[in-house]
Amino acid sequence: MADSTPANTADPAAAWRGRRRRQDHGTKRDAVIRTAAKAFDERGYHNTSLDDIAAALGVTKPTIYYYVANKEQLLFECFLAGLEPIRAALRRAEQAPGSGRDRLREVIHDYAVAIASEYGWCMVRAEHQDLGAELGAQVRALKSEIDRGIRRLLQHGINDSSIAVTDPKLAAFAIAGALNWIAHWYRAGRTLTQDEVADAFVQFLEHGLAPRQPGAGNPVRASVRVRRTRVVAKA
Repeated sequence: MADSTPANTADPAAAWRGRRRRQDHGTKRDAVIRTAAKAFDERGYHNTSLDDIAAALGVTKPTIYYYVANKEQLLFECFLAGLEPIRAALRRAEQAPGSGRDRLREVIHDYAVAIASEYGWCMVRAEHQDLGAELGAQVRALKSEIDRGIRRLLQHGINDSSIAVTDPKLAAFAIAGALNWIAHWYRAGRTLTQDEVADAFVQFLEHGLAPRQPGAGNPVRASVRVRRTRVVAKA
């Protein structure tokens, strides 16, 4: 009887344990891509070989070629795996009811989670010149698609008065820049979880986008005062 136990997502090598049926091809391919993303993050793209990835999975190098043609395609697949949750969030936002601000909030959250994932390095820090002209052009097109989606949500928010910015293009650059920088400093398993990082960025960026009510103070400064008060109280 074939082993039908789902692979442990925390251990990609588990996809090859037991007697797996051919229908597990997708699970194993995902494991290869996820392992490659982690290796590229830890060692860098040029310092990681397909032999390294095969060894991490406990398989042979020819097994890797069963799922991808070469290391360049593997890097490209890491880009796709990281970008897809953001694209999916934008598709949902385009169809969802509510203000532009409400819909953008959900996109910012999912964007931050994606950047804080194992694919963040490949999405932000891997150089485009590591990909050939064709694959590099596809990556740029996908990133441009995300940028346009964020601009549309910002414009919706401007139109319905839920977002207080005047230049959606500049605001989209600022939002993406802040979120993309997460890949430079965030490391899983340390102080914050991916969701905690995402929630913090939503709160911060939302305060910057929200129209200020007459007589209201600065919400960011107010939150800082609250945190300081808590620290003093604990002391």
